[in-house]
Amino acid sequence: MFSGIIETTTIVNNVSDETNDGVNLTFQRPSNWDDIALGESINTNGVCLTITAIRETEYDCYVMNETRLVSTFGSKIPKKVNLERALKASGRIDGHFVQGHVDKAGSIKDVSKEDGTRLKIQIDPNDKKLLVLKGSVAIDGISLTLSNIETDNFEVSIIPYTLEHTTLGALDIGDKVNIEFDVLGKYVQNNLEPHNS
Repeated sequence: MFSGIIETTTIVNNVSDETNDGVNLTFQRPSNWDDIALGESINTNGVCLTITAIRETEYDCYVMNETRLVSTFGSKIPKKVNLERALKASGRIDGHFVQGHVDKAGSIKDVSKEDGTRLKIQIDPNDKKLLVLKGSVAIDGISLTLSNIETDNFEVSIIPYTLEHTTLGALDIGDKVNIEFDVLGKYVQNNLEPHNS
């Protein structure tokens, strides 16, 4: 479980051992991550990945094909990614509960820099029911607040700090991002669906 508050970013050093089941990714190890452990879960651009190997300056994670099908870790692996380590029960939760289970990849429809930076992200109209104005959504692992919702897209406003310390500042129209809808909304929708049919 994560909070969507990004700790740092890193780069993908290597993509290897691609098989019918998935692909191995090698990440540059952040300099202050000297206590990471095998089996640890890392929110990587919104995807919960497990550390499978650790070296002095790198670590590996394996990405299953199911994850590749629904996320931006498919045919075009991102070069730079957002990172967050798992929550500690004794810590503060500053964002919202993020599982690292990406629902789908969405496309950037517009980037507006008037009155702050706003990203408009295209979605399937059927997903609108999972969004609530002023509610939460995770984009590339980042906990963000919904500032506008339309039939086939939604908008989030980005503060300068987030632009500077995550990968969001480099996004442009047409780029793909990982979307994880708020798990509380998904549970509510799942329980309501039998009554709406």
